[in-house]
Amino acid sequence: MTRTTIELDGKLAGPWVELLKECWRKTAGGNGPVRVLLCDVTFVDEQGKSLLADMYRHGAELEADGCMTGAIVDEIKRGGRP
Repeated sequence: MTRTTIELDGKLAGPWVELLKECWRKTAGGNGPVRVLLCDVTFVDEQGKSLLADMYRHGAELEADGCMTGAIVDEIKRGGRP
């Protein structure tokens, strides 16, 4: 099974959240597991956090590096998957 990797950088905010959502929906529609790399992300707004949590609940693997993105991913993972 092929895994798709989505690598983000910069800010996950505003219109970029909708763009990520579109990409994820197209990818998650049948191409196997999705991995989201957040290592170069410098800011995530509330809509971005919500989308990442939704992606995680639906099986996406989130990878982060650094204090800010690491804390966001830890918080999402503590929320768990259904």
